[in-house]
Amino acid sequence: MQTLREIHSRQRRALYPLLALFVLGWGFTEWKTVFAGLILGSLFGLYNFWLLVRRSERFNLSIENGKRSVSLGTALRFASGIAAAAIATSMPEQFDLIGTVSGFGLLYVILLVDRIIYHVRHEQGR
Repeated sequence: MQTLREIHSRQRRALYPLLALFVLGWGFTEWKTVFAGLILGSLFGLYNFWLLVRRSERFNLSIENGKRSVSLGTALRFASGIAAAAIATSMPEQFDLIGTVSGFGLLYVILLVDRIIYHVRHEQGR
């Protein structure tokens, strides 16, 4: 079984080439706002996943030490999603809102595909 940190590391490695493609699309096409929105949303999505990993590790550590854990993890993740949408909405000449939301959800699609591939490979190994 993989740890959440290992999954996050693999997500970053999968997202970096996509971000490079988005930067190339932003630089060489006329759809600058769409690609800028994809970049913005992807970065906020990666930040959200990093927050989830960090909060999960803190929670596990507090459970091991027998302490209670109070966290604002979900609120921070919601706030970052709202912040990404607010940035795209406040600067429509720079960022496309639909591109931002799509980029935000892109990491979860990558996560789903990664988990499917992981489980298929490990089922074949049995």
